[in-house]
Amino acid sequence: MTGQPVGGVAAKAFPVPRSEARLLVPALMFIALVVAAVASLGTPLITSVATSFHVSLGSAQWTLTVALLSGAVATPVLGRLGAGPHRRAAILATLAVVVAGSALTVLPLPFAWLLAGRAAQGVGLGLTPLMMGVARDHLPEERSAAVIALISVVSIIGAGVGYPLAALLAELGGVRAAYGLGLVVTAAALLTAWRSMPEAPEGRSAHVDVAGAVVLAAALLLVLFLAGERNLWSRHLAVAVGLAVVAVVLLCAWVVIELRSTTPLVDVRAVRHPAVAGANLAMFVGGIGMYLLLTLITRYAQTPHGAGYGFGLTTFVAGLVLIPFSVLGFVAGKLTPRVRTRIADPLILAGSAVVVGGGFALFAAARSDLAELFAAMGVLGFGVGGFSAAMPGVILAVTPKSETSSAMSFNYVVRSVGYSLGSAIGGLILAAGTGPGHLFPDDSAYTTAALVGIGAMAITTLTSLALARRRPSETNP
Repeated sequence: MTGQPVGGVAAKAFPVPRSEARLLVPALMFIALVVAAVASLGTPLITSVATSFHVSLGSAQWTLTVALLSGAVATPVLGRLGAGPHRRAAILATLAVVVAGSALTVLPLPFAWLLAGRAAQGVGLGLTPLMMGVARDHLPEERSAAVIALISVVSIIGAGVGYPLAALLAELGGVRAAYGLGLVVTAAALLTAWRSMPEAPEGRSAHVDVAGAVVLAAALLLVLFLAGERNLWSRHLAVAVGLAVVAVVLLCAWVVIELRSTTPLVDVRAVRHPAVAGANLAMFVGGIGMYLLLTLITRYAQTPHGAGYGFGLTTFVAGLVLIPFSVLGFVAGKLTPRVRTRIADPLILAGSAVVVGGGFALFAAARSDLAELFAAMGVLGFGVGGFSAAMPGVILAVTPKSETSSAMSFNYVVRSVGYSLGSAIGGLILAAGTGPGHLFPDDSAYTTAALVGIGAMAITTLTSLALARRRPSETNP
């Protein structure tokens, strides 16, 4: 897609000197990797937290959910701050919050303080769109596109990096040692940002829509709560449906507030642009499918042999299954900028969605050998890497530079909700396939979930193809 971005003529770049640019790019990558890895620390530590703090697994699950929630709420707020003149200060302040939260997770404090620390760590998820805004403002156009694609990929594969490391440290030194890793790397990220982040270009202003932020936070709280509390849907369906209706009403109210605001948290009118709306729909449905397969494979690998299937892997060894995901995801991210010179971004999205669908098909047909799980995870990683690398190109092609952080922050909120729903859908399908008196679902439940995932990726593919078919005059403003 070519042409002028939504909202007017594209702003000129404000490149940093070449020597500083060499330091800026790895700094952007490192910060994006750290915040993603630290936010994912809750996943492999849920059982350890439950044991160490003597709480239920449901309560321990909130060490992951609260990070996703705070990240989803902080992302659009930081995206708006990132569009203004105080972007550097916003980045440093956010990383300081993440470091403080990391300290709370390490100190010998009660469980409530651990949750507070995890919430503070989750705020860092909102920094990824700001890293993209810095790259777009301060790197040459041809370089910034490739860097932004890699930032998007790194924000995904960070989970694959943090999972096995955290699991290993938890086995060796307990849950505090695993969270200690988060404290070390977040402190390093803060120091890196302080030394390398440039000031935002002059002439920009940004105001945070407080009312919009509060309503969005309430809506996302309900959405993520409903996604995480699977028992609520099976035991109290009427309550769950009622809360879902309230969440929808709040989201509708948020849209109205944003449309009426002179300084909206998210420019909803720009989000309605066909290219942006289509990309966000693809991200939402695709996110459901991508996280569903990630959940299925890791859970299947840890299921004990006594269930009649599975491999009974420890948390650390199960984390190693994510290595193909991270490696091939990074490879796809490096290849995508070269492919973009010949293939339009929407077609790359469609092709990547087909690859993820292939991962589902592989998992559904062959999972009796551990090597087959590694292969399915590698296919998933390659598809997710290509999808993540191409997504910013679709949105930013019709977005002015000053709105980069804000536009991408909304996409990341959509992604977070999609991931949460993907995890919840997987849990519900497996719960439905668990017989009375059984601890583990039937093997066929995994096949059913994989078929649902194939359907999600088919919808994602069709949505992406619809974007690709739009004529340039329809795609561009």
